[in-house]
Amino acid sequence: MNFVLGIDGGGTSCRAALATADGSVVGRAKSGAANIRTDLTGARANIVDAARQAFAAAGEDPDLIPQTPAILGLAGANVGTYRQQLEAILPFSISRVETDAEIALEGAVGSGDGAMAILGTGTAYMARKDGKSHAVGGWGFQVGDQGSGARIGRDLLEQTLLAYDGIRQGSPLTEAMLAIFRNNPEDVVEFTTNAKPGDFGGFAPKVFDHAEKGDIVANWILDKAVTDVEAALGALDLSDSAPLCLLGGLAPLYAPRLSVRYQALLKSPLDDALGGAVQMAVRIFARAEAAR
Repeated sequence: MNFVLGIDGGGTSCRAALATADGSVVGRAKSGAANIRTDLTGARANIVDAARQAFAAAGEDPDLIPQTPAILGLAGANVGTYRQQLEAILPFSISRVETDAEIALEGAVGSGDGAMAILGTGTAYMARKDGKSHAVGGWGFQVGDQGSGARIGRDLLEQTLLAYDGIRQGSPLTEAMLAIFRNNPEDVVEFTTNAKPGDFGGFAPKVFDHAEKGDIVANWILDKAVTDVEAALGALDLSDSAPLCLLGGLAPLYAPRLSVRYQALLKSPLDDALGGAVQMAVRIFARAEAAR
């Protein structure tokens, strides 16, 4: 075994890292979304594409993929049989699908105690105490992922339509959003017909931007989102000594909005989720190979 692959896939993108058996990353790549619950076939295609690009970036032959084991941390792997379905159709020598939370925790705090929150297109939380992991959330956009970019974007569209109907107070943000849809509320509804979490999540940065300008609707949405995030952190029963790491595209935007209690626990992650996938791959595959 010459290489291992780490894969980090979510509702917006899929990242791959090719590493040697000692964990040295030699090639990285990025492709499209890889939430296996919302689009298993599309996720599989993007995973393979990212892996091939990672080999190419390392100057290695992508034909080595069938000889390479992979750890994949993927959104949607915590429900149903999606992980088993995907493992059966991937081209790697060994495919081990974990949740995106598992690889994120591994990357953030290593093998010790601590906690992390993924704050991106989706949300997921996990803490490890005395070697045992405890997960919270990550149930998907339709019934979970509170505080996520997807839910923030969905809330923004809802508030835009409520403002259009005169039910709720509008703001420069809702006016800007309606303008994106040609000032036609029917276009907003049509957008939601086929929109995926990543499509909703694309509007989240706009909410944070307008909140900084004092936009009343933006701050209402974010106050609600912060309350949801802190409720999930509370369910992890964090100790005052273990580190809390925020990961994901929205992490730096959330950090200054958290209460003093959680800001005091914040630590910089040791690595990101992709690094966690690589670390797991080395620990599980490379060391097992060496022991043979």
